[in-house]
Amino acid sequence: MSNTAEPEISSVAEESSAQQPASSMSSGEMLAALWQFMKPYKKTLVGAAVALVFTAGITLSIGQGVKLLIDDGFVGHSSDALTNAVVLIIGLAFLMAIGTYARFYLVSWLGERVVADLRRAVFDHIITLHPSYFETNRSGEIMSRLTTDTTLLQNIIGSSFSMALRSTLTFIGALILLLFTNLKLSLIVLVGVPLVLLPILLYGRRVRKLSKASQDSIADVGSYAGEIIQHIKTVQSYTREDYEKQAFGAEVEIAFKVAKKRVRQRALLVAIVILMMFGAISGLLWVGGNDMLAGRMSGGDLAAFVFYAIMMGSAVATVSEVYGELQRANGATERLMDLLSVESLIPVTADGVQFGSSLNNPKAQLSFESVDFNYPSRPNQPAVRGLNLNIEEGKSLALVGPSGAGKSTLLELLQRFYDPQGGRITLDGVDIRELDTEILRKQLAVVPQQPALFTADVWYNIRYGKPGATDEEVIAAAKAAHAHEFIQQLPDGYGSHLGEQGTRLSGGQKQRLAIARAILKDPKILLLDEATSALDAESEYHVQQALETLMKNRTTIIIAHRLATILHADSIAVLDQGQLVAQGSHSELIEASPLYKRLADLQFQEARDA
Repeated sequence: MSNTAEPEISSVAEESSAQQPASSMSSGEMLAALWQFMKPYKKTLVGAAVALVFTAGITLSIGQGVKLLIDDGFVGHSSDALTNAVVLIIGLAFLMAIGTYARFYLVSWLGERVVADLRRAVFDHIITLHPSYFETNRSGEIMSRLTTDTTLLQNIIGSSFSMALRSTLTFIGALILLLFTNLKLSLIVLVGVPLVLLPILLYGRRVRKLSKASQDSIADVGSYAGEIIQHIKTVQSYTREDYEKQAFGAEVEIAFKVAKKRVRQRALLVAIVILMMFGAISGLLWVGGNDMLAGRMSGGDLAAFVFYAIMMGSAVATVSEVYGELQRANGATERLMDLLSVESLIPVTADGVQFGSSLNNPKAQLSFESVDFNYPSRPNQPAVRGLNLNIEEGKSLALVGPSGAGKSTLLELLQRFYDPQGGRITLDGVDIRELDTEILRKQLAVVPQQPALFTADVWYNIRYGKPGATDEEVIAAAKAAHAHEFIQQLPDGYGSHLGEQGTRLSGGQKQRLAIARAILKDPKILLLDEATSALDAESEYHVQQALETLMKNRTTIIIAHRLATILHADSIAVLDQGQLVAQGSHSELIEASPLYKRLADLQFQEARDA
């Protein structure tokens, strides 16, 4: 039971769009979906089933012990028979305790194990999805599915589901024993059972819809809170605390109202079932009591019959209560299966390609050929149009232009976060869509405008691009990025934790750690997106020197708004509205490109004025 399973995701759920909700999942479909994760643990399932049947059988046997206790002990006035009956009941109770322990442990273990596998499968799938999926789906809602929904399923599989099975077995067994005990009373029970089950069927669909709506509203609450916490400095700087309290309170109240409707329906369902159950038992006691008084049945038979009838009623009440939980499980399972069924627009693997140089070791030569691209969230607004660019191996290309010109978009296309709708991008003459994304991205190192740091120590964050790097290599990279000095001043040096998203560092310090990470990876292709924008003048000078050393003999694409930082580039490409409008050296562009000359005049005039 220690091994973990990796079930086939493709067989878990039907294909569906991320933006189009799937139809409501039936109980059978839910069980079929969960079975993919339970299947690897058949031995545990068999053990739990044996313990379940054993416990149900022992529980039913206690009814015969009660019959012997009354007929042979009380009515027969036999002390020995009374003792034997009591010993029998105690023995049965002991066996039931053992069976219950085994059932509870195995079923709870199965719930924990299946949910752990499900969480891992969902996370493994999420981490491979294309970035455009996260443009149209909130991260808070995705996290709710990964945590809240899986926790709900853990309770269902580890508790409620086994209770439902146990109650079903008890119901069937008690019904069979009722038929053997008294046929007339059993017929009365058989007529009454459908009346008790009818509310469960009528209210089931309504409870299921409310359960899914409740899960969605909880996800909205978590998503809203996560966004506010992430931007807490902005909230406080604009003194919006009171507004956000009210807005969050409104979200909580919406979730509460949905949950209240669900709870009301479940409570009504349970109340009706209990009322009908005890009404039926009272009727049985009246009919059976008259038969006993008339001598048509013994007191032991009546007691056993009432015992089985109560067990049947309890089983129906338990099933009706668990049924509401199973409807919540339907909603949670449906949401998780929807997530697992999303297909990434950027496949992780591709057919192996023999490069011009050697497999997995392409030349760092890039080419954009008639590339057209629109972001999925803005399908009618072109981000890149008919763009052609060539970057020779070992050369540097700077991209300049006004905001929205498409500079950062080219870097995202090059990393295959998106694929162009027209044209192609090649590495060493091979369309990057024909490469495994791992092969492609191993050639690249990125220093973004807003560096991403993880809630871990400095060692981890710098090593992220090269996990196997030695301490000496990490320190050398930090020195090259002019980060070593401030790292040593942190409370625990390289072992210092940086807080969520590196909140314990300044903007310039974050940037230098990102540069150190790129230096450590030692890539063939370097992508710099405003890599020095957050540095003060002195740090920028030193880091610029480090970057120039790093850029030697590497293919480099640089995005910079400050033209003074890219004058050393081998070539400068001027972009405007997603199109290449000019390319050349600084001096050539001053003469040939009005847009570049205007940008240069504005910036250098500001520098002269300063």
